[in-house]
Amino acid sequence: MSTTAPISRASMWPRIVLYAVLIVFAALFLMPLYVMLTTSFKTLAEIQQGNMLALPEQWTLTPWLEAWGSACIGLDCDGISGYFFNSIKIVIPAVVISALFGAFNGYVLTKWRFRGHKIVFGLILFGCFIPFQIILLPMARVLGVLHIANTTTGLVLVHIVYGIGFTTLFFRNYYETFPNELIRAAMLDGAGFFTIFFRILLPASGPIIVVTVIWQFTNVWNDFLFGVSFTSGENAPVTVALNNLVNSSTGVKAYNVNMAAAMFAAVPTLVVYVLAGKYFVRGLMSGSVKG
Repeated sequence: MSTTAPISRASMWPRIVLYAVLIVFAALFLMPLYVMLTTSFKTLAEIQQGNMLALPEQWTLTPWLEAWGSACIGLDCDGISGYFFNSIKIVIPAVVISALFGAFNGYVLTKWRFRGHKIVFGLILFGCFIPFQIILLPMARVLGVLHIANTTTGLVLVHIVYGIGFTTLFFRNYYETFPNELIRAAMLDGAGFFTIFFRILLPASGPIIVVTVIWQFTNVWNDFLFGVSFTSGENAPVTVALNNLVNSSTGVKAYNVNMAAAMFAAVPTLVVYVLAGKYFVRGLMSGSVKG
């Protein structure tokens, strides 16, 4: 008994050190979020005292209400609520359509291969690495020709086009591991091209659909460059509105209102990752190996 106790205690020290290091790094990583959240509940007079790490002495929801409904963004003093719903109107169709096209492309490139399919996939893959800045002028010209410049519809099209490369890559790698025997059996039973896709392949694509949706949702919701380049005024997404709010000069900087607005802009992605983060990791791993 006396010889086993010191050994068990000694074996616990590496684990204790590991958890201590992880806690320290987690605290450092979450510190900006903590400062944003606590500042958003403080009065401006309390913020000016300079102790940003302290909890609010007097909790108030006024900054949140002002950020949502009455903060001045440029000449418009209606808060970020309208821009928040603009982002919702952009992100939902952009994510759904780009994911559907990616699934369809991955299906064709793996189960209905044609001559030159590797070249086509290579070109799509190449599109994933084109910097955003390169396509700004050509895309602006396209949106002008289509008469959808400075509209949410135009911004949806931009995100669909730029996201198809990534969604195709995800689904293609996932479908590469899908058993070809099931496809052949379905064809022998008389199933056609679309029947196989919608009845067999797509229902079995849950893990990679989660990965694609989270990836695309995060990219589209957090996008600033496309939003500020292709929209303005009341058609802008919430990220552009947040930048305009912070840069709007009305005398004293309302840091509590700015932080509350930033929290409004960050909440959707935080919710998505909290609720579906573990499925994101499972989806990535599900297509990484065969069998």
